[in-house]
Amino acid sequence: MKAFKEKAKELVGQMDLLEKASQLRYDAPAIKRLGIPTYNWWNESLHGVARAGVATVFPQAIGMAAMFDEEAIKKVAEVTATEGRAKYNAFYKKGDRDIYKGLTFWAPNINIFRDPRWGRGHETYGEDPYLTSRLGVSFIKALQGDESNPYWKAAACAKHFAVHSGPEEERHHFDAVVSKKDLYETYLPAFEVAVKEGKVAGVMGAYNRVNGEPACGSKTLLVDILKKEWGFDGYIVSDCWAIRDFHTEHMVTRTAAESAALAINNGCELNCGNTYLHMMQAYNQGLVSEETITESAEKLMQIRMKLGLFDENCEYNEIPYEVNDCKEHNDLALEVSRKSMVMLKNNGILPLNLEKIKSIGVIGPTANNRTVLEGNYNGTPSRYTTLVEGIQDYVGDKARVYYSEGCHLFKNAMSNLSWEDDRLAEALIVAEQSDVVVLCLGLDSTIEGEQGDTGNAFAGGDKITLNLIGKQQQLLEKVVAVGKPTILVLSTGSAMAINFADEHCDGIIQTWYPGAHGGKALAQLLFGEYSPSGKLPVTFYKTTEELPDFEDYSMKGRTYRYMQTEALYPFGYGLGYGKVSVEDVRVQMEGENAKVVATVMNQSDWAVDEVVQVYIKDMESKFAVPNFSLCAFKAVHLAANEKVEVTLTIEEKAFTIVDEDGKRYRDSNFFKVFIGTNAPDARSVALTGLKPIEKEIHR
Repeated sequence: MKAFKEKAKELVGQMDLLEKASQLRYDAPAIKRLGIPTYNWWNESLHGVARAGVATVFPQAIGMAAMFDEEAIKKVAEVTATEGRAKYNAFYKKGDRDIYKGLTFWAPNINIFRDPRWGRGHETYGEDPYLTSRLGVSFIKALQGDESNPYWKAAACAKHFAVHSGPEEERHHFDAVVSKKDLYETYLPAFEVAVKEGKVAGVMGAYNRVNGEPACGSKTLLVDILKKEWGFDGYIVSDCWAIRDFHTEHMVTRTAAESAALAINNGCELNCGNTYLHMMQAYNQGLVSEETITESAEKLMQIRMKLGLFDENCEYNEIPYEVNDCKEHNDLALEVSRKSMVMLKNNGILPLNLEKIKSIGVIGPTANNRTVLEGNYNGTPSRYTTLVEGIQDYVGDKARVYYSEGCHLFKNAMSNLSWEDDRLAEALIVAEQSDVVVLCLGLDSTIEGEQGDTGNAFAGGDKITLNLIGKQQQLLEKVVAVGKPTILVLSTGSAMAINFADEHCDGIIQTWYPGAHGGKALAQLLFGEYSPSGKLPVTFYKTTEELPDFEDYSMKGRTYRYMQTEALYPFGYGLGYGKVSVEDVRVQMEGENAKVVATVMNQSDWAVDEVVQVYIKDMESKFAVPNFSLCAFKAVHLAANEKVEVTLTIEEKAFTIVDEDGKRYRDSNFFKVFIGTNAPDARSVALTGLKPIEKEIHR
C-alpha cells in the first residue's frame, strides 16, 4: 500500500480544495484535467455480483453460513470477484460507470443475527461471532485476491459497524445501548478479525447510534477502536444517507454542514448519500480543516489505485466477459445450494423412492416463487429453477406431479375478487390425489429484509412473529389433516417457530433462499442424489414470546450461548441420510492453542458431507459465557464407509473471557471441550441421538 499511498498523495496534491471535497462522495465526479474518470463506489456482492444484470446467483449468505465451510465460502467469493471484474471491464469499455458497476463491493455483512425477528438477518452468517469471523475472513480474502499481487481483484467492505441488527423501522433514530462486555464479546469480534486478519479494504458504519454516538460519526467506534486499537488502514464509508440522519433523526447536530464535519472528523472518508455536498460549507464555517479533507481524498484515491483503476497494465483488466455466469460458476452455485440446505426432521420418509411413488403433490406459495430463490442484494440469474420446477424436471414421466399455490404468501386470497382461501380447495384436492405431499411454505425478501426494500413488509422488513404468516399455518394444518405423508419445505432467511410441523410433518427441509438452482438442489436432496449436510447457523426458538425485547441489545437470553430455554432446533443442528460418528478424540495444548485430533467414521453406504464441531466451556470464570461457544469446525467429505482423521485448532482466544469493562484475558485454568457433529446441549443430543465427546483441559 505504501507505493499507492505516495502516488495518491501526489495526485491529490494537484487538486484544489473543491476537487478534493468532490471525491468524498460515493458518486465521485470526473476531474478531467487530471485524467481522473468518474467513479461510483457503491456496488454489492453479498452472494454473487448484485444489481447490475445477469450474474451467478448463489444462495443467500445465511444459507452459505449453514455449510460451516470456509473453503466453500472462499470459492464463492473468488467467483464473485472474477465476475465483478469481468463485468467492470466490459462496462468500462462501453463508458458505463453507473452505480453497481464498480469494484468496491459493500459486502460481507458480518453483523450478529442476535434476534430472529430482524429482517436483514439473512444477509449475515448467523448468530455466532466465531462462525461469522471465520466465514467473513474467508470471503474477504478471496474477494480481494492473492495477497502477493500488488492489486486487489476487488475490494471488500465489512458492514455495518457496529451493534446493528434491528429494528429496521427505528434504525435511523435508534440508540443501541450496549454494555462493554457484550460489545467486545459478541458485536465486535468479527469486525476485529476482518481488519486484523482479513485486511479488509473498507468498513461501513451503521445507521443507529451506539451508546449515544451515531455510528458513522462515532469517535469511540471509528477512531478509538477501529483505527487506534485495531490499526485499520482502509477506508470508512457511511451507510447510505446515514450522515443525514445526524441532524434529521438523531438530532445530535443542527445542520448538514455540522453532520458532515462530525463524520469526517471522526474518520468517515466516504459519504454514501449527499451530506458531503455541504463539505465546503463546513470548511468555510471552520468545522473541518483542509488537512482532513485532503487526507480523506488521499485515502480514497489510494483504494482506487490499489484496485488498478489507473493502471492499464493491471492483469485483472484482462478478465473477459464470457466468464460471467459461465457453466463452471453455475455448477458451483448448485453445489453450494445443495450444501446449504438443512434437514430438520426425517421420520424415514426421505429420501423419496420414485419406484414406489406414482403421484407427488407440490403445494404452497413458495413452490413457484422466483423471489424465494434470490434473497436480497442479488443479481439476476440467466435461468431460474423454482422448487416445483426442480421436482418436475427431476421426476419427468416417472410420476405425476400435481401443483397448487394453496394460498398467497401473506394475503387472505390470491385474487382480489375471490372469497378468502380461494386456493385452499385446490390444495386439498391435490393432496388427496397424491401419494406424498411436498408443502412449500415460508417467506421471501419482499417480506423480510431491509427497510424500504420490502414492499409488502409488516414491520419495515422485520418480523413481528416467528409464526407462519397469512394463511400458511391454516394451509399446513389442513393439508396434514388429509393424511398423506407430508414433507415441509421451509424457505426463509431466518428462524421460524414451526412447532406444529415438527410434531405432524414426516420430514422438514430448510432451504433458506437457495439461489438460482435451488429447485434442482432440493429435488436432488428429496430423491436421494446426495445426503443433506447443512447445519443451523441460528437457533430456531419455540415461541416468539420467549424472546427478549427486540430493542434490548443485551445478549442475555439470546442465541445459543446465552439462551435459558430449550430450542426447537438448536444452533449447529442438521440431519443427514448417513450415520457419522466421531471417535478417538485427542486434545493437547500446543503453546497457547489446543490441537484436536479426531477420527470421523461414516457408518453408512451414503457418501456424505459432515461438519465436525468443537465447543468450549470455561468452568471457572464468573465472566464466562453461560452456556458454551463454538471454537472450531471443519467440513469433511466422506465416501461410503470411509474413516478419516481430522485435525482442528482451538485458538488462544477461545480460552479467554471478556469482563464487564470489555477487557479480554484468560481467567481460568479449567475448560471442557465438546467434539462431535452437533452442539452438546440436551435438545441436540435428543434430536440426533449423538452425544459429543467431552474432554477436559487443565492449563
